[in-house]
Amino acid sequence: MRTAWRHARLATMDGDQPWGWIDDGALVVEGEHIVWIGEDRALSARPNIDREVDLHGALVTPGLIDAHTHLVYGGDRAAEFEMRLQGASYEQIARAGGGIRSTVTATRAASDDVLLDAAVQRARALMAEGVTTVEIKSGYGLDAWHEARCLRVARRLGDALPLAVRTTCLAAHTLPPEFEGRADAYIDAVCSWLPSLQREGLIDAVDAFCETIAFTPAQTRRVFEAARALGLPVKLHAEQLSDQGGAALAAAFGALSCDHLEYLGEDGIAAMARAGSVAMLLPGAFYFLRETRLPPVAALRAAGVPIAIATDHNPGSSPALSPLLMLNMACTLFRLTPEEALRGMTTHAARALGLADRGRLAAGCRADLAIWPLAHPNELAYWLGQHPRPRVVFGGQERVA
Repeated sequence: MRTAWRHARLATMDGDQPWGWIDDGALVVEGEHIVWIGEDRALSARPNIDREVDLHGALVTPGLIDAHTHLVYGGDRAAEFEMRLQGASYEQIARAGGGIRSTVTATRAASDDVLLDAAVQRARALMAEGVTTVEIKSGYGLDAWHEARCLRVARRLGDALPLAVRTTCLAAHTLPPEFEGRADAYIDAVCSWLPSLQREGLIDAVDAFCETIAFTPAQTRRVFEAARALGLPVKLHAEQLSDQGGAALAAAFGALSCDHLEYLGEDGIAAMARAGSVAMLLPGAFYFLRETRLPPVAALRAAGVPIAIATDHNPGSSPALSPLLMLNMACTLFRLTPEEALRGMTTHAARALGLADRGRLAAGCRADLAIWPLAHPNELAYWLGQHPRPRVVFGGQERVA
């Protein structure tokens, strides 16, 4: 069946024109894909339209893509939030045994069903604001059994909801207590888990945390080498708290993205530009941790590095479940334009996941659409607390809330 969605203000996010704007546009969907898009007046020349939907001037954008989350975990870290407000730093909490390790304990203790139920509720919050594709990282299991378990839960989430889920192995997130003082041995273990995780179809990419409180560049390199041997793409939590040269290292492996990047230097920017790696900026974590060093947005722009935006939903540093708030924060905190912010959660977010079939409204792309009760896409980054609930078309089918 061919369905024509007519009389829409289309922010296609395709091409070089601002917003990829078509003022009175239409698109034709067949199966899961867009087969035609253009001005509504040209639709009469398109044969074999089986159904028409008049959108009466509504705004249509690509479905949003949240390309950096940690949705599967147990417990929360509200107490640590209070500690930070009393003066403790993220690094101090982590070194005292809190931080990621406390979530590991809660995650290991939770059943699969408890983890899934919590992840479903979090995912529904993202979906309510137009998300159609989400990346979910592991990293709260930190042993072979629990890492695989969390990745299976993430895959089940994609089966349970009309939502595309991409999974990333972040076993190199932090050192688990049973490997205290033996970081190299833990990296050996992580590398040994990757083949079985890949055979089971549980991972689409491999990530690591290269930082003073996590793993060294040399240890990160070993994880990347193991991923490359399996043909798996890599990405990296890089330059969040210091400049460890992680972005340049990741770019040398053709990383899909380098994420956080507050301390990114000129060498890292140049390496990312050469490799085509996406700069994934995470304003929720910047805000929640009360950071003051801004990522080098102007230098990234000048170098032509594509900039993506994500919620980074996690219990410790960004318990954010509003992608629209992240668009606003990207503008107000990082000085992105509203168009840059929206491209960062559509076109460039798709690129950060290695997906060429979404993030734009164009013939051949997936028919993942968000239909907003708004006049212009700049409103998506403007309103605070309004929660404009979009109608969502996922793979050609209107999604029921």
